[in-house]
Amino acid sequence: MTNEQSYIQLTVISPVFNGRKYIEKCLENVASQRFDCLEHLIMDGGSSDGTPEIVREWSSRFPHIRLISEKDRGQSDAMNKGIREARGSIIGFLNVDDFYEAGILPQVPGLFEQLPNPSFICGNLNIWNPDGSLRHFNRPEKISLIELLTDKFEWPYNPSAYFYHKSLHELCGFYNEQNHYCMDYEFILEAAQCISLRHKDQLWGNFCQVEGSKTLQRFSTEMEKAVAESRNLRDRVIDKLSAQQKEELFSLLRSMENPPAESSWMRRLFRFFR
Repeated sequence: MTNEQSYIQLTVISPVFNGRKYIEKCLENVASQRFDCLEHLIMDGGSSDGTPEIVREWSSRFPHIRLISEKDRGQSDAMNKGIREARGSIIGFLNVDDFYEAGILPQVPGLFEQLPNPSFICGNLNIWNPDGSLRHFNRPEKISLIELLTDKFEWPYNPSAYFYHKSLHELCGFYNEQNHYCMDYEFILEAAQCISLRHKDQLWGNFCQVEGSKTLQRFSTEMEKAVAESRNLRDRVIDKLSAQQKEELFSLLRSMENPPAESSWMRRLFRFFR
């Protein structure tokens, strides 16, 4: 390992497959914020549209860019490969059609300096419609495990607005390669069972819903599948809660103006406390 590689603090991982339309903007977004201890790792799934060639050309000019191009078993597999390959102690994920706010990346290592290892920090997020209008402003302030399980508070919707220590995967495992719709939500729930998640009230990321993309499908034809999968995840986590944690969740739900009383996990909680 060279001296330059040994000082990598932050690795941004971008999984991509046939992303020629977006890859240059993604590379430019990170390159415009680069600093000495940054790595941008492109995990290409064997694209045939010229994506790897574009990345190679950029990497010849920007040494922080590193390309790994090989077939994978889907997005979660590509993400897990990227984690294992990452040279930085802090990692983030940037989908090629999303982008960071200007000047965010150089701030990230400093935020982790006074935190225990592992830690997870999320900022705020803009969610953009395909026509360029703002759909939603995501501000995930309440992100303890119990708060996330209520499904009544904002959770970190997109990885362009959060970063965490690579070592967190030693506690809670890697991304579930069988989960095709909300693998990120599953990971966040797992992380929240291991450590306290932190929020910084600053705009960090931009989640762009692009026509024809999987992320947009989640908000349309695939939304029912994603919602069903996220409910199943909550059910499994709630089943593992201690009696004290269940009581805490039950009390929080009962204090809400409109608790989700029809959900299967809410009904189980009510039966638990009868």
